[in-house]
Order: sequence, then structure tokens, then C-alpha cells
Amino acid sequence: MHPDNPSPDVPTMPSVSALEGIRALDFSHALAGPYCTLLLSDYGAEVYKLEAREGDMARGWGPPFAGGISSVFLGLNRGKRGISIDLKQSEGLDLCLRLIDGMDVLVENFRPGSMDRLGLGYEAVHQRNQRLVYCSISGYGQDGPSRDEAAMDLVVQSSSGLLSMTGTKDGESVRCGYGVTDVTAGLFAVIGILLALRARESTGRGQFIDVSMLDSMISTMSSN
Repeated sequence: MHPDNPSPDVPTMPSVSALEGIRALDFSHALAGPYCTLLLSDYGAEVYKLEAREGDMARGWGPPFAGGISSVFLGLNRGKRGISIDLKQSEGLDLCLRLIDGMDVLVENFRPGSMDRLGLGYEAVHQRNQRLVYCSISGYGQDGPSRDEAAMDLVVQSSSGLLSMTGTKDGESVRCGYGVTDVTAGLFAVIGILLALRARESTGRGQFIDVSMLDSMISTMSSN
């Protein structure tokens, strides 16, 4: 029988997204974390985008703007459910913890130690939800001598050595045309989350994932 006309006796399988049924709480801002959760959402995860009262900094990135909101922000956060919680209030913190109880994945990209100070670090929430896959994205990792250093995209392009491979023939360094270190870290975060979800199928337990922008760039430049 022609492949375009399958036998009526063969049942057709319903279309199911790969991550359907997975719920993710997104604490991240700017680019690396939101790009990670965007991909999770695209593949069927239910993503809750949590913002402070002042909103994600990416809301102001532009032009272009659409309805007064940055097109970059809208593109990175499409398909997500937006929520706002004041984590400085005890009621807000309690609400956040109850949300975490029902989540499969948590993604954050604050400076190392910030979530611990809020009472939302991995050790604290793992006691409540041992199936949670907790992913932290930072410039230089959660420990080590550079953990507290600022790590915007251009800084990591420089510290990783990427700028030494781009530029003019006269030797002037030139920044890559997009936030390559953020996007790459977001991709590595997705890989780590998927691996941890796969491991959870057999162990029943989540994992802590530590993704650094620097490590991600060093890995992608391994052929140079």
C-alpha cells in the first residue's frame, strides 16, 4: 500500500509533544535562562515564568517594541505562563515553595548564592520535592574563584578566548553579532535537564545541574 494511504487496520498514534506533562518554574531573566525554558516550552513543557514586580530586564531591550514591550522579550517568553511573586514577603515565599512542590524542573540564573539567601536553594527545595530537577546557570559556575564575578555576554566572550578568534585582519577584536555565550549556556542547560529527567525515570530522584557560560563556550570551542 502507498505510504500516503496507510491501511485502515493500522491505528494512528496521537501526536504527543516530547515534554508533555513536564512542569517547569522559570526564575531566570535576560537571555540564557529564558532561552533554555523557551526550548522546553517549544517541546511541550508547561513553563511558569516568574518575574519580580519590576519585571525582567529584557522587557526594555529594544527597539523594536510591540505594544510597549520588547520584541526580544516576547520572542524569548512566548508560550509561557507569566506570574509575579514578591519573594521578599513571607506570603510570597510560601506561595513559591508550594508551587515548587508541584514542579518537575526549576531554572534560575541569579548570581551564585542568591537563591540560597532567599531560602530557595537546591538543598532547601530538594527536601520538599525530591523529584525536582534544579538547574542553575551562571557565568563561572556555583563554586571556584570566579563564581562572584560579573558575567555579561561580552565579558565571557573575552574570558573564554572567543574574541581571540574573531576580528579584523589587522588584529582588532570584534564581538560576535549575537549573545552566543548566553544562547550556548541555554542549550547546555536543556541538555542537562533532559539527561536528569531521563535518569529520574529509573531513580525517582531529581538532580542539581550547574551550567556555566564559560564552561559552555570552552566546550564548543574544543576544535579550535
